[in-house]
Amino acid sequence: MRREFRLPDVGEGLTEAEIVRWHVQPGDEVKVNQIVVEIETAKSIVELPIPWDGVVSGLLADEGLTVEVGRPIIAVDTTEEPGEAGTADQVKALADDLVPKPPAEGAVEPGAHGSPAPKEERQAVLVGYGVKTGATRRRPRKPAATTTDGPPPEAPAPEAAATGAPAAEAPATPIPAAPVANPRRVEVAPVPVHEAPGPITVLAKPPVRKLAKDLGVDLTTVTGTGPQGSITRDDVHAAAAAAQAPQQVPQHAPAAPGQREERVPVKGVRKMMAQAMVTSAYTAPHVTEFLQIDVTGTMEAVRRLRALPDFAEVKVSPLLLVAKAVLTAARRHPMINSSWDEQAQEIVVKHYVNLGIAAATPRGLVVPNIKDAHALSLPDLARSLAELTETARAGRTQPAEMAGGTITITNVGVFGVDTGTPIINPGEAAILAFGQVRDLPWVVDGELAVRKVTTLSLSFDHRIVDGELGSRFLRDVGDMLEDPLRIMAWS
Repeated sequence: MRREFRLPDVGEGLTEAEIVRWHVQPGDEVKVNQIVVEIETAKSIVELPIPWDGVVSGLLADEGLTVEVGRPIIAVDTTEEPGEAGTADQVKALADDLVPKPPAEGAVEPGAHGSPAPKEERQAVLVGYGVKTGATRRRPRKPAATTTDGPPPEAPAPEAAATGAPAAEAPATPIPAAPVANPRRVEVAPVPVHEAPGPITVLAKPPVRKLAKDLGVDLTTVTGTGPQGSITRDDVHAAAAAAQAPQQVPQHAPAAPGQREERVPVKGVRKMMAQAMVTSAYTAPHVTEFLQIDVTGTMEAVRRLRALPDFAEVKVSPLLLVAKAVLTAARRHPMINSSWDEQAQEIVVKHYVNLGIAAATPRGLVVPNIKDAHALSLPDLARSLAELTETARAGRTQPAEMAGGTITITNVGVFGVDTGTPIINPGEAAILAFGQVRDLPWVVDGELAVRKVTTLSLSFDHRIVDGELGSRFLRDVGDMLEDPLRIMAWS
């Protein structure tokens, strides 16, 4: 029996994914839950298992192709005997688990605020995966009114009579019969759709409408990608970016020798990164402050930590102490670790820290976070940083690992950069950039000396964090990096 495995929604309502690498070829035998393909969604690389035993009969999507959720991507020939109905039902149930059902009542569209989703049954999905709204079903039409004066029911439609096709295959829309002189006859005229003049109905929530107005986007020209075709914030930002960007060729043509230009398609992680940065830049008023500090004490502390047995099997870098300083300063200034709720018009102060670390990967920027980093010891924090960095560089960061961040650090110093003005990760209130550590002349006790110096820059959402709070937080981080003993004193 030939079965086709359809691309499931593997995270928070995503609509498409790119086929990165196949692990099987036609003719290969596969087992239930065997990894057969790697795909790249808008957030990460995901490995998909096959829900059946059998033999691969065909790969229905080439590597590098972007396919929509629900499209068949691989065909498998399975063997089922007549007496194996129970086994077949179990396999079907496992296959259905890979294609998520709509969210239950009370769920909210990812990244948006508004009314709860329609009440529909939810079915189990893969661990850590999101859900996808099912296809909309149209309500059955009411049958057209008929009388004894009309044509007999079995009479074929004009098109059917001309082609010899049965009447059952005639178009669903009823074709009015020729008028008959009978005062008792009731004429039912079809109601035209969208022919009456008037405003066009657009499905969009009030915050989305306000955003469209601010960006000068006409919602009637935007195609919605949300539930029931509603327009989301990402749709508005994409329309605004398209209006400002020059017309581009949709296909990607590799640069030939001597060619002066090359076009790179924006998709996957890079596309999501671009949308997130535009959203942050247009919604959160950014302010950036800078602080140059002497981190000679921090560099000495790093050297001593590396010699301790507790850190023997983990990498210790200055970023570890920067992270610890941020966690300590966030506890001293809780408002820096918060978010803005536009719908409720409230500031949500987080009394936990999911510490985000911006990581550059070949496929784009990702910001995974360490859950409950505030509760970790220094050795555990060092291990978590190492694991996070290794996973991100391998392109294996999962959507759940990037969700729920509360404050972020970006280490631009590893690229030989002194400082910058980082953009806040959406949903957070602040981001700290850590520049390169350099030998510079510095005044110590009235004398000129060569010291280890770096520059910190803090961008914050000025709706939440005012200049005083931002300055105090940045100064506290700087003080702890100048004298790491303060981390112990303030923890």
